[in-house]
Amino acid sequence: MAKKSVATLQTGSKRLSKAIKMVKSPKTGAYTFVEAIMDPSKVKDFLAKK
Repeated sequence: MAKKSVATLQTGSKRLSKAIKMVKSPKTGAYTFVEAIMDPSKVKDFLAKK
């Protein structure tokens, strides 16, 4: 199971969230971190997809 983290960022009038997801590599089995800054409404979709 992947770990997840979400932080809320505020820049001026826009509200953004930084989502960090830990993903296991199918080739090596090592874990890597995928980070993205997006609208808070899209965070659940980002964390749900592989």
